[in-house]
Amino acid sequence: MRPVGTMRVFWGLVSVLALPVLRAQVPHWGPCSEPEVQTGFSLQQFMGRWFEIAKLPAQFEKGRCIETNFTFRTDTSIRVVSSEILKGEVRKIEGTGIVVDPKNPAKLGISYSYVLPYSPYWILSTDYVNFALVYSCTDVLRLFHVDFAWILGRTRSLPDSTIERALNVFAYNNIDVTRMTPSRQQDCDKTL
Repeated sequence: MRPVGTMRVFWGLVSVLALPVLRAQVPHWGPCSEPEVQTGFSLQQFMGRWFEIAKLPAQFEKGRCIETNFTFRTDTSIRVVSSEILKGEVRKIEGTGIVVDPKNPAKLGISYSYVLPYSPYWILSTDYVNFALVYSCTDVLRLFHVDFAWILGRTRSLPDSTIERALNVFAYNNIDVTRMTPSRQQDCDKTL
């Protein structure tokens, strides 16, 4: 009888810890996938301002006019400043990015807190001047995972054909983007 009670406590703990992560996302069984990332990735060319064009649901992004600015720091890290307009106010958060593996610079890690580990921020594809496709995944005990995916643009909108190609890249890498939604990028400059 004791093992059953222990398992209930274990699953209860997993549920409590995972609930905040899963609130807006959709979990999938099994561990995170390992999609192909941009070959020959240039971090220097990736730096700068990116606007969120579309995304999978993410509890930490609730506003509109979401954008992120990447700049080099004097050390080997990256300053990451994300902003959104929520309830009429501009909200910003600053984080730190790192290259997790110098042999594979398209696999970044980003953290917005000193107490949290770096989350994967993988660049699957980019032309540096128009679009970028980003993937992140949170693995919970290798039992299930939660995907995050973004289509980014250097401008607040992208042609439909670019978005369609982006969705195909995600699908090719077995990333379920059926719940991906367009981001709201209207009337942003009036408030920012």
